[in-house]
Amino acid sequence: GGNVPTESLHGLQMEGEDPESRIIVLGCGPYRIGSSVEFDWCSVSCVRTLRNVGHKVIVINCNPETVSTDFDESDRLYFEELSHERVMDISELETPRGVVVSVGGQTPNNLALGLHRCGIRILGTSVEAIDACEDRNKFSKLCDSLRVDQPEWSQFATLEEARRFCKTAGYPVLVRPSYVLSGAAMRVVTNDDDLDLFLKTAAVVSRDHPVVISKYITGAKEVEMDGIGKAGELVNYAIAEHIENAGVHSGDATLLLPAQRLFVETHRRVKSISAKLCKALKISGPFNIQFICKDNEVKVIECNLRASRSMPFISKTYNVNFIELATRIMSGLPVYPAIIQPMDIDYVACKVPMFSFGRLKNSDPRLGVEMSSTGEVACFGANAHEAFLKGMLAANFKLPAKNIVVSIGPVSAKTEFVNTRAARQLQDMGFSLFATKSTHEYLTKQGITCSLVYKPLIKREPNVLTMLQAGKIDMVIDVPDSMDSDALTDGFKMRRGAIEAGVSLITDIKTATFAVTAMHKKWMRESSGKSFWDICSWQEYVDIVERLN
Repeated sequence: GGNVPTESLHGLQMEGEDPESRIIVLGCGPYRIGSSVEFDWCSVSCVRTLRNVGHKVIVINCNPETVSTDFDESDRLYFEELSHERVMDISELETPRGVVVSVGGQTPNNLALGLHRCGIRILGTSVEAIDACEDRNKFSKLCDSLRVDQPEWSQFATLEEARRFCKTAGYPVLVRPSYVLSGAAMRVVTNDDDLDLFLKTAAVVSRDHPVVISKYITGAKEVEMDGIGKAGELVNYAIAEHIENAGVHSGDATLLLPAQRLFVETHRRVKSISAKLCKALKISGPFNIQFICKDNEVKVIECNLRASRSMPFISKTYNVNFIELATRIMSGLPVYPAIIQPMDIDYVACKVPMFSFGRLKNSDPRLGVEMSSTGEVACFGANAHEAFLKGMLAANFKLPAKNIVVSIGPVSAKTEFVNTRAARQLQDMGFSLFATKSTHEYLTKQGITCSLVYKPLIKREPNVLTMLQAGKIDMVIDVPDSMDSDALTDGFKMRRGAIEAGVSLITDIKTATFAVTAMHKKWMRESSGKSFWDICSWQEYVDIVERLN
């Protein structure tokens, strides 16, 4: 459509329409891992709010599967790709009052700088602030100036420099080439050889494309804060905790809201750091900060000045539409903070990821720093364990009936499996445990009864693979040793075997112990004749919040 005569284009300007009130909202583009329906919910909430207060809204999005591309959701729809050129063409034609880039995920967020340079007005948080968060160097300097702690990091243009840093900081480290979407091409590296291999094959290291390496903190808790700012003042916020330890991509993590197991001190620090960053970046609109917490120390991993994928989940849990608040702020309308008292809410919501490993041949079904989930489920419950089990069941997890295979690599995870009483609880509930060699030795030493099974590559019976294929196993707990997945390893064959046999698989030690405790609570309640499941509608749960307001 490059040579449409200009008259016909100008004919689009409706007669008597006030050109002042037109606003363009950029959607999320095609669905893929890392950018999905959560962002469509954000776009639509934004569009509806703007239209309700009298603006004409123009949507640019190119995904027939979204609600934002329904013809009656906006005043005008451009079914076009979300590229700099397209958005510029449409803006020149429509001369909008401004463009919203913060509700469609990372794709529109990446366009902010270019549009701003071409004179397009970006609504909400300034483009300089967005750039300060996307650029590792600028963000790090900002944190230092605010005395906000962050994991030790540095950036390199040569392999030599990178090696030196890893020697001083100590492995494991997280390696990420600059400006990446959704953790693509990030890798946790545990030794020099891995580092060489990764940087030579998977990343371009040069002066123009430096690589950022940060200390990877093991055994820490990850917490995320979603907030709404108004000219640098924190209007509303929600703090959610991940069940998995830090190192699992936040899009793949299991979330609990309100956060259940945080020290009050940690909670307070997370809020005060968020308020500091909000003020320094003069945020107006939605933002999300990810923290890593260990022994009451709180460090910032990253900050995104856009709506995160947990926005709909938080809005539904607290019955407060965060995007509506953010949109009112971005369009300059008065806004009153919603009253949210996490301490008084007597239910818990849990968000559980869904994966498509079954359909992706030879993909390794394990969690890491790169996102791999293709959907999510959220459930409410009377407590964290009930909400979590409901969520797991809704995400196609089948509760085991009899036989469970346990294969745990890291020594720390073996200890945790016993010390949290998970192993003992499985035994109490009457499950038969099968364990691979080192796990079997460890569990037997600790007085847990289990039978030895052989790993897939050892061609001896009883073999895990044979048992899986014969349908004798109900659940597999396989916690991998190294961070890197290798298609030739036993672990890979075992995880793949579970997926192909349709057997429930857990690959994270935190999720494993939490799931076992939840199953045990259910068993205890049901053995004493009480019911475990608390079945209420969403309205019944949120009425509790309504009464508080």
